[in-house]
Amino acid sequence: MIKNFLHVSDFSNNQINEIFDIASWIKNKFYSNENYLPFRNKTMSMIFAKPSARTRVSFETGFYRLGGHALYLGPNDIGIGKRESVSDIANVLSRFNDIIMARLFDHKHVLELAENSSVPVINGLTDFNHPCQIVADIFTILEHRKTLDDLKVTYVGDGNNIVHSWFELASIIPMEFVCACPKGFEPDQKLLDQALMSGLSKISVTNDPEFGVKDADVIYTDVWASMGQKEEALERRKIFEPYQVNKNLIDIALENVLFMHCLPAERGVEVTDEVCDSKNSIIFDQAENRMHAQNAIMLKLMHNKYNDFTIL
Repeated sequence: MIKNFLHVSDFSNNQINEIFDIASWIKNKFYSNENYLPFRNKTMSMIFAKPSARTRVSFETGFYRLGGHALYLGPNDIGIGKRESVSDIANVLSRFNDIIMARLFDHKHVLELAENSSVPVINGLTDFNHPCQIVADIFTILEHRKTLDDLKVTYVGDGNNIVHSWFELASIIPMEFVCACPKGFEPDQKLLDQALMSGLSKISVTNDPEFGVKDADVIYTDVWASMGQKEEALERRKIFEPYQVNKNLIDIALENVLFMHCLPAERGVEVTDEVCDSKNSIIFDQAENRMHAQNAIMLKLMHNKYNDFTIL
């Protein structure tokens, strides 16, 4: 039984496939306007040390549309790890709420939050990983390809928290995953080694983006300077310029390659308008599926806790 969702690899292969089924099922309910309110009389606290449009809107809207009430707690409401200890916050909120979502800078804070909470905790992002995003991403790929067999995903850009969660996913779902990044911007080596030790997927890191995208089914990118790195933005642009996802790079991959970006995108920087708006782009399907995938995760966690929801 899973109490919290802090890493993609918290799920087994069977459980991640169950999440896909639930996400598809709940998405169909939304589109058919079926009244389904499993979270009636339930509340969720959403802790935001890092602000985000998509994370807040997708969680708050999704929880509301399933009958619950989500409370936004911004940086000025909770100084997590500063004004108040993480353990105290966890103990207090879990006495008020049925589930907690946290979008934080420090990964150890979400781990401590989960350790001290009596209700499920969901990692909405940390500097280390972004598990909800990657579950939505792989669900979106499955929708478009109809299968995850023989899948090659190439990420082009900074070896950041997105890459780390792809490594976690590659340890439970077989695939080929390539990270193409500049020297000095490689992902966490320990996490890469752990993913490789699983022996499930072919995983590699290269400094050559053209080599990396050859025969790729999916090309994925992210901003070159994340929140907290904006002072490095100009210098990073010079270093990352050869890693821009443009038509020339897209043309090296498979003809029907899917383009993905977790958004927000700096158009004209890490990706061109031509690629964002092309037939290959599925960035808005990907964004929408954040809500459906997260709802599936919450249903799974809340079902474990209360055992009173009819899910499938």
